Amino acid sequence: MTQLETLPVLDLSLLDQGEAAAAAFRDQLRAATHEIGFFYLVGTGISPELEQRMHTVARQFFELPEQDKLAIENINSPHFRGYTRLGGERTQGKVDWREQIDICPEGPAVPKDDLPDLPDYVRLKGPNQWPPALPELREVATEWQATLAKVGRKLLRAWAAALGEDESFFDKNFGDPFTLLKIVRYPGTDATDQGVGAHKDAGVLTLLWVEPDVAGLQVQLSDGHWVDAPPVSGAFVVNIGELLEYATQGYLKATTHRVIAPKAAKSRISIPYFFNPALDAILPLLKLPPDLAAEARGVTRDPKNTIHSLYGNNALKSRLRAHPDVAAIHHADLVAKRAAAAS
Repeated sequence: MTQLETLPVLDLSLLDQGEAAAAAFRDQLRAATHEIGFFYLVGTGISPELEQRMHTVARQFFELPEQDKLAIENINSPHFRGYTRLGGERTQGKVDWREQIDICPEGPAVPKDDLPDLPDYVRLKGPNQWPPALPELREVATEWQATLAKVGRKLLRAWAAALGEDESFFDKNFGDPFTLLKIVRYPGTDATDQGVGAHKDAGVLTLLWVEPDVAGLQVQLSDGHWVDAPPVSGAFVVNIGELLEYATQGYLKATTHRVIAPKAAKSRISIPYFFNPALDAILPLLKLPPDLAAEARGVTRDPKNTIHSLYGNNALKSRLRAHPDVAAIHHADLVAKRAAAAS
């Protein structure tokens, strides 16, 4: 294993400590996401009290009787919202050993009669499913998302400035964010190592909170080695997704990562928040300064994982692939269309 020190720790509060400190943070941010794509983030201003409430309500949900969790099972949602039972999600066709809740922005579903005339990704719009047996989940999850959205926007402004653009670059081109909050539990097992298989995130950036003391996340460096990224007290793990790689033409690189399932008798709570643009947003290419542009490596070419510039297409790709049961029940036409295109 490569040494852990390859994953840096950045302090977001430097942005509020004068121009010299802010410039130092931007330099660290640019270097970390050009060279690695992952880092720890401290100084977010998120209170330990909110972290504890989020952790507590997550544990409470997964301790509910099975029938209460299945009351919001995602197979009931054409929008891929709600509870995914253990083993119900896949990465690269292999079963992930976790159970989870998926939460996106609330909104009405597009009427079925309108779907043929609209882009396929509008099927992701719709309401969430909330557990009647744990009403406080909605309140805490809503506060958590609003708080992390502020962190995400602050990071995006810093990235824009660090890459030679005006700070407002992403504000102007992001639209109404179509975020995704996952509340995940990895039960202990000796049957498999795959908590989540190796993958890249489909959006712009991810803010990950993990409960203390239970490791599992691993990051693949450019030389192919995997490094552990265990929980760090008071820190989020941050990584960039495929859209930020696209917008920088590979100067910033979405990094492959995975989660190793904990061994039997242990479990792990993980709460990733994916800060993504509007479904209809196409992030324009950043105008990198010549010295940075010279180091842009181009967008990754992978025939098994096309990176779409339109976020809605990238998001739908991931949802259909990860949840084939939901896709088969609610989107058989899309499954058939993609199968035909691949043949």
